[in-house]
Amino acid sequence: MSTETPYLLDQLELADMLEIEGLYAADFILNDELLDQADAAAEADESFESEETVLSIEALDGRERKRWQFSYNSVMEAQYNASEDSWLVAGCQLKCLSAIRAESEE
Repeated sequence: MSTETPYLLDQLELADMLEIEGLYAADFILNDELLDQADAAAEADESFESEETVLSIEALDGRERKRWQFSYNSVMEAQYNASEDSWLVAGCQLKCLSAIRAESEE
């Protein structure tokens, strides 16, 4: 069993759906251009910070559409809760979910 804390950005890139504040959201967008800039800085061994939005989420709560946006810095500062496999990002509870996929056998 690994005790290493996962990175939220890695989890977001693998997620098919998110749960935020008890609502399920399949509509979420990662800012790939900003992530490319962060990757380039990491490869150059440079620090990277940005208040630009890296994660946008939309979910329905009944008939109301709710929206959240998180900056790169807030995602990088997210606190992981291993017992709930969730993250606290700028005061919001967030879980990354993956779909179960079946392999087709011919």
